[in-house]
Amino acid sequence: MNKFLVLIAIIFMVSCKPKAIVTSATATEPVDEMKTTKVIDNHYSNKNEFSTLYIKANARYADDKQAQNVSAEIKIKKDQQILVSIRFIGITMAKASITPTSVSYYEKIKGTYFEGDFSALSQWLGTDLDYSKIQNMLVGEALDDLNKGKYTQILLDNLYRLDDSNNGNTKKTYYFNPNDFTVNKQEVSQTTENRTIQIAYPERVAHKEANLPSSIEIKTAQPKGKSEINLNYNSVSFNEELSFPYSVPDGYKRIIIK
Repeated sequence: MNKFLVLIAIIFMVSCKPKAIVTSATATEPVDEMKTTKVIDNHYSNKNEFSTLYIKANARYADDKQAQNVSAEIKIKKDQQILVSIRFIGITMAKASITPTSVSYYEKIKGTYFEGDFSALSQWLGTDLDYSKIQNMLVGEALDDLNKGKYTQILLDNLYRLDDSNNGNTKKTYYFNPNDFTVNKQEVSQTTENRTIQIAYPERVAHKEANLPSSIEIKTAQPKGKSEINLNYNSVSFNEELSFPYSVPDGYKRIIIK
């Protein structure tokens, strides 16, 4: 199976308004100290008021052996479904449908498809995934619900940095822009597996409905090698009537992930 196409389709389950404002993800003025709970409250005070989101994007994938550019069409029905179509020179090469309880995708190169849930898929991809994490990543929010965790905080490079206080194998770190408390960068590392993923948002666009990233940079590292995915949103529209058609082409072979 071509993991690149699957990674793009699964990880990136992600006309611009004329008044949209492009903002930098870094601060230039000195930052005041603030309580951790206040940083979290300010992050969640950002507007995220839409029922559907439609994104057209370009994506580039590179690892130690290859590099490839594709286009992506991403449809989100908030908290219910994400549909991603990956195309190369206009041809659909992979498609994925994700709901809170199921994951389905197919890829054209080897004519294979998968139907199941997040548990086996997370193990195969090497990172813990669920519906909320994918949706949050695409709209530029913290991957996890920060109100359910405990964090220590420091100021670093004019950013508020929150470190998960959990002493387990998985470590999580979040960096927040002090101007609007959007996520600048978030990192997850698994010490035992020597595995890390870093998600950065270099720029954002402030729409009436939500403050969205205009680009996403994802870097992963594990013993098998490193990879990098860059996603650029070309156009975004909110609250349209969207269809979510998904069906596996005839003759495709089902993949069982163990």
